[in-house]
Amino acid sequence: MRHLPSRTTRTSRRRVIGALTAGLLCAAGVTVPAAAQSPESAQAPTAGARAGNDLALTPPMGFNNWNSTHCRAEFNEEMVKGIADIFVEKGLREAGYEFVNLDDCWAKPQRNADGKLEADPVRFPNGIAAVADYVHSKGLKLGIYTSAGTKTCDSVGLPGALGHEYSDARQFADWGVDYLKYDNCNNQGVDAKERYTTMRDALAATGRPIVYSICEWGQNKPWEWAAGLGNLWRTTGDINDSWSSMLSIMKQNLPLAAAAGPGHWNDPDMLEVGNGGMTDTEYRTHFSMWSVMAAPLLIGSDLRTATPETYRILSNQEVIAVDQDPLGKQGTVLSSEGGRWVVAKEMRDGSRAVALFNETGSAQRISTTAAAAGLPGADAYTVRDLWAHTTRNTAGGLSATVPAHGTVMLRVAADRHWAAYPPAVELALDGSPLVEAGRTAQLTTTVTDLGRTPAVQASAALTGPSGWRIAADSATTAPALPTGRALATHWRVTAPPGTATGTYDLTLTAQYRSPTGQRVRSVVPFQAHVVVAPPAGGSYVSDLPQLTASNGYGPVEKDTSNGESAAGDGHPLTIGGEVYAKGLGVHAASAVEYYTGGACATVTARVGVDDEKGAKGSVAFEIWADGTKAASTGVLTNAMAAQPVSADVSGAQVVRLVVTDGGDGVDSDHGDWADLRITC
Repeated sequence: MRHLPSRTTRTSRRRVIGALTAGLLCAAGVTVPAAAQSPESAQAPTAGARAGNDLALTPPMGFNNWNSTHCRAEFNEEMVKGIADIFVEKGLREAGYEFVNLDDCWAKPQRNADGKLEADPVRFPNGIAAVADYVHSKGLKLGIYTSAGTKTCDSVGLPGALGHEYSDARQFADWGVDYLKYDNCNNQGVDAKERYTTMRDALAATGRPIVYSICEWGQNKPWEWAAGLGNLWRTTGDINDSWSSMLSIMKQNLPLAAAAGPGHWNDPDMLEVGNGGMTDTEYRTHFSMWSVMAAPLLIGSDLRTATPETYRILSNQEVIAVDQDPLGKQGTVLSSEGGRWVVAKEMRDGSRAVALFNETGSAQRISTTAAAAGLPGADAYTVRDLWAHTTRNTAGGLSATVPAHGTVMLRVAADRHWAAYPPAVELALDGSPLVEAGRTAQLTTTVTDLGRTPAVQASAALTGPSGWRIAADSATTAPALPTGRALATHWRVTAPPGTATGTYDLTLTAQYRSPTGQRVRSVVPFQAHVVVAPPAGGSYVSDLPQLTASNGYGPVEKDTSNGESAAGDGHPLTIGGEVYAKGLGVHAASAVEYYTGGACATVTARVGVDDEKGAKGSVAFEIWADGTKAASTGVLTNAMAAQPVSADVSGAQVVRLVVTDGGDGVDSDHGDWADLRITC
């Protein structure tokens, strides 16, 4: 994982407070008793405590305020009731969302004279029980938050439940709470299993059905032990509203599929859909991948100000059905080569949900087969696109050109009624379109019949921004496309002189009909990159425009270290005490692409782990020329001085600079491409 203590987010508070408290106690030679637990908890009965509570047989769905409000004043009784109203008015309740959960900062700073928790009278003037009554009146359930420590994770430190587990659980039950999120701050070094077991037993002792969410950030591998304690357990640190955060968390959660099942779920944290830090395409990926991973779907955006597209994403009942499938399987990775992910999930009805996910910054063709997804042999299959809401037949191939950071979500079945549907076609663009303003680029599109039946009277059309010239150099129609055959069309694409560098939308449209006469129109968006040729001679790469960039934490920084999650928060590039004025600061896993147009010869740099993370961090550096690895360093650690790396990139259209985690996770993996130069 990343090194987080210097962050100013809630995760930093959790880890700093929990880790420092335990560290100080150990340094002082203090042994924390098994009951930093009070006599109350030490004497509580554990006989008959159950491992399972028959709750959360599908992943919990609902809302939590933290991602959108944190502890700001807008988190209050009025907001919570308003969310409950919206669940009903917008159809979210009918879509399956049922929990309205309060996060940190709902309580007063001190317990009362009887040792009881009390609600903040400013935020919740009528108390938690009144809020629960209101939420219940809407046919919904209420969740609450506390920490398995002496204080919660809020910077002020509100009362935690350590030593008060049975009293607090009883109080939550009396208030009508239906869900408990149990955090990990200020835990006094008490063993995680012990702390979370005590609260499990305390909740069971109330007799009220309360879903139990273990939130210890994956630090103690809860997927190995928590199924006997809670209904869900966090597998990662906190998510934030960025592509890099979502992607990193997804990659940490995907390998844990074997631990999930009805009543016990891997939890990669709450949804950021609609909070504004990602594109709608990225939010659809976020929602798709959480669903194929059978993750809890807890809305983290303020629904009072959500856009129509946010509601469309969150309300997609076909994608929700994948998450909520009662078989309870988490999807497993079939392939991930080159950032082209295929994840398949077995469904109770025998079908398979298949996510084709594109991690990269340009459109990619991603393919698999019905057989690879686990379906039995059949003459043909039906394939349902869960975002386009279309059904087609396929001979067995599953393939799509997926936009950058996008996901195509399919549900595939060996269905004897396949012939009732038109054939599936795949629309593809040959390569990533790189266009220099004022110059003509050659592109090729294909329309390929994947179906068991032919695509009749097939045609292709390519359109672009106003002012662009797009003309076909070959046939744009075909009388019929049998299974596996393609209509390939060559195009001349010209961006007007003076067009600014950046990405521009192209659209490929195919029209055809099935043998039974059904008319079909398929549309796939692509992105053209308007680029400029690199200058002749030697240049610092950080002075050149980036074609695409992805980073494991925060943005790629120019001429500074990675720093933290915000843009511009890095420090001077420093490796082994040596400071460099020029280069790139990144965090594994990272990839940055530059257009070289076949005009460049060499790339050189001094590389290593930046000093800003102390003794931690291990990374490996790679230089790619188009699809070929031209140079690599092997694993470098913070203890090593800067290492030279150089690569021959002659003839490459694109140079890609990659930093991996060295094979041991991404804790403190701040890599520097120092003194990074290119000769053209």
